[in-house]
Amino acid sequence: MAENTAPRAPEIGRSWYKDWLLLSTVPTVLFLDQISKLIIKNTLVLGESWPAEGLFRITYGTNTGTAFGLFPNQTVFLIIASFIAIGFLVYFYRAHALPRPMLRFAIGLQLGGALGNLLDRIFYGSVVDFIDVGWWPIFNLADSSIVVGMAILVGILVFFEKGSDQEKPIEGAPSPRGNEGEG
Repeated sequence: MAENTAPRAPEIGRSWYKDWLLLSTVPTVLFLDQISKLIIKNTLVLGESWPAEGLFRITYGTNTGTAFGLFPNQTVFLIIASFIAIGFLVYFYRAHALPRPMLRFAIGLQLGGALGNLLDRIFYGSVVDFIDVGWWPIFNLADSSIVVGMAILVGILVFFEKGSDQEKPIEGAPSPRGNEGEG
């Protein structure tokens, strides 16, 4: 019996623990988020801003709700919601992201941010916010990471062909269109 030497498609069942992109993005975001919050808590007094005035400031604040201060004082609900969101991101990663590096990066950003804010809620009952830009509500690196991850995710899902990564020919495999363009 002849051995099948045809190239194989990327391994869809690959585990998250072998994904260097995810395994570098999540802890990097989590570390930067937690260390920045620690620096703010150890440098400023709650409510203090540096500089005192201006469009961009570092202002130490806390938030017991979600983004923009929605659902204040709902820590238990938000902890449960965070676990559900993290579970969904893990499911989405396993179902859709493995062959797509940008999608894996986007999910890594979101997971790192979600974990950063979840840790704050569990250990402190609120999230530390410190990035203060003009009229925009104060936010943190975890929030930024989640928003950037969502923007990348939406961009990929809206602006790129569905399944485009799966439609690319496997290196070394014959083209489905024949030998067009070869001279």
